[in-house]
Amino acid sequence: MELGTYVDELQRQLAAAAAAGSDETRETAGRLTTALDAAARLVLLEALGAAAAEITTELTPGSVDVRLRGREPEFVVTQAPQWDAPTEPTTPAAPVSSSTVDVEEGATTRTTLRLPDELKSRVEAAAAHAGVSVNTWLVRAIAATLDGGTRRTVGFETNGKRVTGWVR
Repeated sequence: MELGTYVDELQRQLAAAAAAGSDETRETAGRLTTALDAAARLVLLEALGAAAAEITTELTPGSVDVRLRGREPEFVVTQAPQWDAPTEPTTPAAPVSSSTVDVEEGATTRTTLRLPDELKSRVEAAAAHAGVSVNTWLVRAIAATLDGGTRRTVGFETNGKRVTGWVR
């Protein structure tokens, strides 16, 4: 992603706004445009990082990362590994009507899970600590288990902004 285009436009708009002012205003705006480059890039990177974190929350257990190549950011999307259930010998199943099967990709299924009260309390506490819903926490825990424990959820706070994601 080329940030220079956005920074140049911001500088152009500052110069256009200053053009309506006095010579001193235009001179001050000219000096500010130099300093604006670094500040605008930093703010844009923070916005891209926040967007990637939000998208990662929706892609769980996949992720989106922002990486810098020189002065330019790039997005890296990591798909969740597909898990194939182990095959076991089964008896032929009864026919299933197509109305009971959801064939959409990415579809979700509601499942009732009965937990002992003590375990439920621990799950709720862990989800609250991670800043996610119990459902999200359980989905991540299940996905991490099926991935063989090679991924784990992490969270930390920087400058009052919460960041969560997956780590290998």
